[in-house]
Amino acid sequence: MKLNGIAHIQLTVSDMVRSRAFWAPLLELFEMQILLDSETYFYCIGSRTGIAIAPADPEQADSPFDQRRVGLHHLCLRARERRDVDEIHVFAKSLDATIVHPPREDGFAPGYYSVLFEDPDGIRIEVNHVPGRGHLKS
Repeated sequence: MKLNGIAHIQLTVSDMVRSRAFWAPLLELFEMQILLDSETYFYCIGSRTGIAIAPADPEQADSPFDQRRVGLHHLCLRARERRDVDEIHVFAKSLDATIVHPPREDGFAPGYYSVLFEDPDGIRIEVNHVPGRGHLKS
């Protein structure tokens, strides 16, 4: 069976108001449309995927994100153009995101170019551009 990408990713956040203020403009930059927006769920779709945020259980809300724990390490989205990575870097800075690394080339695939930053909970978001298909076959 061949999959058709990732349908959606849901992230658990400690503060919905703060996280929505970060994620909404970022996902709008990606031309994603808001499908659901409430105090307990924010969900956008577009570019053949969906990204949602929902609040942590109150007893877990003070637990910091740790990418080395079991679970999500980071989220990586693919840009269509190399210059998009540079634009996202500037935009992430305007959101007061912690920039882990500015746009740079890495050896993961020929032409791999990416920026890495964190949302308010420290969840890492990478946006990359790889010319052609890179390692993706279809």
